[in-house]
Amino acid sequence: MSLSERFRDLSTNMQDGVKNTTTSVTNVVLRLISGLFLGLTLALIGQELAGYGTFSLLFCMVVILALFMRLSRSWSIPRVLVFDLICILVAQLLRMYILLAP
Repeated sequence: MSLSERFRDLSTNMQDGVKNTTTSVTNVVLRLISGLFLGLTLALIGQELAGYGTFSLLFCMVVILALFMRLSRSWSIPRVLVFDLICILVAQLLRMYILLAP
């Protein structure tokens, strides 16, 4: 194996490593943002219904985030984006219901 072939293999392996790392970091960041919004929304709903304080709000938010991260650990990026789209559509339906309800 010549020196040029070794450098070519090294650059190919490095490119694949950077691609895989970028994809996995993007996936984790998307899941984290989705979990934070889901946790914040559900914790705020719980706070309005039960009337608990700030510490309980943060606790509920962290618990929901951890559950979501555990549940979505095998999801790919398109699956997370579809989940986000469904959540946005459900939120818009709830908003429309609240605005139209007497």
